[in-house]
Amino acid sequence: MSSASLRECSPVDITDDDVMAAMKAMQGYIDITPADFREVYRVAYALAKDRMMNALKAADIMTAPVHVIAADSDLIATASLLAEKGISGAPVTDRSGEVVGVISEKDFLRRMGAGKNGSFMQVIAHCLKNKGCVAAPMLNHTAADIMTAPAVTAGPDISIGGISALLMGKNINRLPIVDADGKPAGIVTRSDLVNAFCMLG
Repeated sequence: MSSASLRECSPVDITDDDVMAAMKAMQGYIDITPADFREVYRVAYALAKDRMMNALKAADIMTAPVHVIAADSDLIATASLLAEKGISGAPVTDRSGEVVGVISEKDFLRRMGAGKNGSFMQVIAHCLKNKGCVAAPMLNHTAADIMTAPAVTAGPDISIGGISALLMGKNINRLPIVDADGKPAGIVTRSDLVNAFCMLG
């Protein structure tokens, strides 16, 4: 999550003046100092956020239905679909419809000489050095040939806390959500997770 996103999602700081104004607005006598009030608020907020991290599930925030790529799709069709839908990756399914991998821009870049954590600029440099199109060798390949497999997936009941741990632990940007038969039910991306955290305040 970027620092800008964190700033946008951070709860508003409560000042002593805010606390005093709130205490005056409440009927009756409250035997508590502004510092005590802020501490109670801080602890209550943290507990509420932890509760919501476990209460909010993938089914609540996932994009559904999800665009999928057939494992035997050629890479022209695959790249065209990703471009047309404006997405950077998608689950790959076998003939039975089960998720067997994930294909993304990173997989294309890696095959084009950018390395595991490469960038588009590395591909450009590689292309210019070799005086040719580095995508050409992929012409007769399929999604199954370059996808990341096996896919990291989860069920619709995984909490957003669990999703966050998976994305960070596996260093992935999207998590296909599958049903009991392993078929795609939706997808959760890092952006979905950021939006969910913003909803939590």
